[in-house]
Amino acid sequence: MSQSVCYSALIPTDWLYPPSLKAAAQIQKELAERVIVKDQLPAITTIGGMDVCNNLYDPKQMVYATVVVLDAQQLSLLETHNAALKQPFPYISGFLGFRETPALIKAIDHLPKLPDIILVDGHGISHPRGLGIASHIGVLLDRPTIGVAKSILVGKPEGELNPEAGSQVPLVWKDRQIATVLRTKNRCNPLIIAPGHRISHATAVELVLKYCRGYRLPEPTRFAHQMSNEYRKRFTPNKQESSDQSL
Repeated sequence: MSQSVCYSALIPTDWLYPPSLKAAAQIQKELAERVIVKDQLPAITTIGGMDVCNNLYDPKQMVYATVVVLDAQQLSLLETHNAALKQPFPYISGFLGFRETPALIKAIDHLPKLPDIILVDGHGISHPRGLGIASHIGVLLDRPTIGVAKSILVGKPEGELNPEAGSQVPLVWKDRQIATVLRTKNRCNPLIIAPGHRISHATAVELVLKYCRGYRLPEPTRFAHQMSNEYRKRFTPNKQESSDQSL
């Protein structure tokens, strides 16, 4: 069996654990310059999904991260790996990548091989400094990633969205498209689909729709969401409510 790679050891420490908020903002700007918003995809045989689960009122301030790997043809679950870390960065909107990425990378360290593309529960380039968590992960791993967010962080939809699944409008900020507002299920709230790294807007939307199976969330992040909640419950038997605010 192939040995896993310690990806966390290959990443500069400040890119995961910035020493201050000012440093974090600067690192986001620098990493955002490395983001590629065009298709640089391998043949896709495996798909990754990532999500974290946490409780804002947890006195231990733990972050529970999950990475899943699916078969690209059947969308069947091949692997699940979890990791739990005390949050290394405070809860600040726009900086949740630094709060959640270390736990996600720790979970990824268990993989013998990275999936060909990764869908991340959170924003891609649809972020004030162009580096939501999907872009952050994509640059750190140099892997194609897609941001699958549940709400808008910045920008406004360019037009009205029809109620049918597949309806989409651009999300625009500062006169450029930063994501697509996409309805993945009839009359359900839309998702915010953004390139994370090494993928275009059009292909990100195409793949998310391809990976949906009748639910609002595409299968990779749906599985990751379920598994991260199950993982958290092992440590919180009182069933405290979790926070779903990955940015």
